[in-house]
Parts: sequence; structure tokens; C-alpha cells
Amino acid sequence: MTLPKLIYIVNRIFWKITKPTTIGVRVMLLKGDTILLVKHTYHDSWYLPGGRMKKGETFEQAIRRELQEELECELHSIRLFGVYNSFNEYKNDNIIIFYCDNFFLTGKTDGEIEKYDFFKLNELPEKVSIGTKKRIEEYIKGDTSNFGLW
Repeated sequence: MTLPKLIYIVNRIFWKITKPTTIGVRVMLLKGDTILLVKHTYHDSWYLPGGRMKKGETFEQAIRRELQEELECELHSIRLFGVYNSFNEYKNDNIIIFYCDNFFLTGKTDGEIEKYDFFKLNELPEKVSIGTKKRIEEYIKGDTSNFGLW
């Protein structure tokens, strides 16, 4: 078992007991008709890249930091896509989603990301997280000012 997977399991136990409120940020990195998805070392599904906010950060600072840490990706311009709530994994997770089509990606990953790839918006891999799939469908439909359940 990898260290990130062990940490994830311990966190889930902690979340079940404490039921915390968390804030996360994710981004849709778009290049033409493709979107970048990541596969973490501790999950089987593909996700939008991002992570948890740190104390004292703005949403923008958090997403820029997370993308720099996970993929050595520099976001040039970002736009707000939506705000969502998730009650999975025993916590009240508040998720802020951005989208960006102007970025520089070296692709060097940290220990948390197993792999990443660009996929055509209408040809996603089989194991995409439900929330990720919903956000991509909203984007394809042209929905804006999105909010609700993850």
C-alpha cells in the first residue's frame, strides 16, 4: 500500500468520526476539444485536478498552488465555473470549480498523481468520477453560473 493511499484511508476514518466541513478547488484544463484529467495514487477513477484549500488562501491562490504542486502547471487565466457541495466520504465538502484554456504544463507530477492525460470531451475514459463527469457535461451544454450537489 502506498503512503498516499494509507493517508487517504486514515483521513476517511477521521472524517467519519468528525464530519468536518472542507473546501476544495478543482479546474477544468481545456485544450481545444480535450480536457485534462488526473488519476490519483489512492483512487481508481479519473478526476479534475485540484485539491484542498489551506488556511489563509483565496480560492485563486489555492487552485494555482495545487496545480503547481501536482503537475507543475502554471495557470495564466482562470474563470469561475461553479460552486458545489458534496456530502460523500462523511464530510461537508465545498468544491469551487474553475476552467482555464490558457496554461503552461510541464507535466512533472508529484507523488499524489499516478498519471494524467488529455481526453476528448465526448470520449472520456471509463472510470471518471461521477462529479467530474457531471461538470464536463455542464461545460459541454454551455451551462454557466453552476451550483448545487457535486
